[in-house]
Amino acid sequence: MAHENLDQEIVDLLVDLTGEDELGDYRDVDLFEEEVLDSLSAIEVLVALKQRFGVSIAPTELEREEMNSVNKIIERVRERL
Repeated sequence: MAHENLDQEIVDLLVDLTGEDELGDYRDVDLFEEEVLDSLSAIEVLVALKQRFGVSIAPTELEREEMNSVNKIIERVRERL
């Protein structure tokens, strides 16, 4: 499946999940430090990524620092597509 606007699709998905409309403007901010994500919402993100893009990332597969920003989440998805 081709995702021509992958970055924006992921930003939109994260905005929908978190309710944080300006996530796209702060793509390198630590989402855990800013309390945008916590352990439970991070799992929700992984489930949504699997449903939307067919990308499977186990919660134990990565350290928090490897998926703690919008840009890092985009990188992880790109690696698995």
